[in-house]
Amino acid sequence: MKVLIADQFEQSGRDGLAALGDHIAFEPGLTPESLADAVATLDPTVLVVRSKKVKPPAIAAGKSLKLIIRAGAGYDNIDLAAASQRGIAVCNCPGMNTVAVAELVFGLLICCDRRIPDQTAELRAGAWNKKEYSRARGLKGLTLGVIGVGSIGREVVKRAQAFGMSCIAHSLNMNTERARDLGVTYGGSSNADMLSVVGRCDAVSVHVAANRQSEKMCGTAFFGAMKPGAYFINTSRGSVVDEAALANAVTSKGIRAGLDVFEDEPAEDKVAYSTKLASLPGVYTTHHVGASTDQAQNAVAEEVVRIVKVYRSSGEFENRVN
Repeated sequence: MKVLIADQFEQSGRDGLAALGDHIAFEPGLTPESLADAVATLDPTVLVVRSKKVKPPAIAAGKSLKLIIRAGAGYDNIDLAAASQRGIAVCNCPGMNTVAVAELVFGLLICCDRRIPDQTAELRAGAWNKKEYSRARGLKGLTLGVIGVGSIGREVVKRAQAFGMSCIAHSLNMNTERARDLGVTYGGSSNADMLSVVGRCDAVSVHVAANRQSEKMCGTAFFGAMKPGAYFINTSRGSVVDEAALANAVTSKGIRAGLDVFEDEPAEDKVAYSTKLASLPGVYTTHHVGASTDQAQNAVAEEVVRIVKVYRSSGEFENRVN
């Protein structure tokens, strides 16, 4: 069986797939546009991607293609409709990167509070400006709103509690019993409830899936409800934020933001890219690397191998999302 890996992928995963007896084609330099030609030429049974966009031409090019695996949790970079139309299964690797993303949430949150990147930039430029940075709120005693309480949201809650923060949790499947079990305040499940939560919190962290319901969920009303000077963290997907509304909140309300994801971010590893948000004071940014720790990527690689192994032995598709 041929497996085409069209993104960066851990050596442990490549070794694991090879040990199953598969023929491995490792082509991390493929672009979304060149992927179709590679699929047509190599004719894999399994396609493995991370952030690479898998568009209808690539899906249609695979005569033998039966399974596309997203080496991560989200799968909005894969055209599910096109895959389903051709009877191709799409599977993901949920829960493997939860700790990594939760850790980055707190890295970004601390950056918002202590302005660490700004301090680093000034020192690198040869400036000592202690007075400017000698005041910070500190996280202990602040209230964190967690919007979306799946596996990542729950890990964020644990770390918030370790920092001495209190949490209000809002989720579509949240209820008072779950909130009590998590040791958080129940923040409801409706859109009106979400705006109420946002208005009560000193910081908000978003952990929702990318879909039609969540598109630009964090918009004018959302940021309008936030406290002036509050912190906003997004490590989910860029599509959930109206970036113009966030930029306005940063400039007009003093909102500070920590962002790992953006609208229309590039799929390639290294290209020219700019976003207005990254140029605004009080906005701290990373390169969609929430899941990019060795621990998380080795766990994802192990899960990819398991999915392929199950398919080889039984024809079943583990973690199928379409």
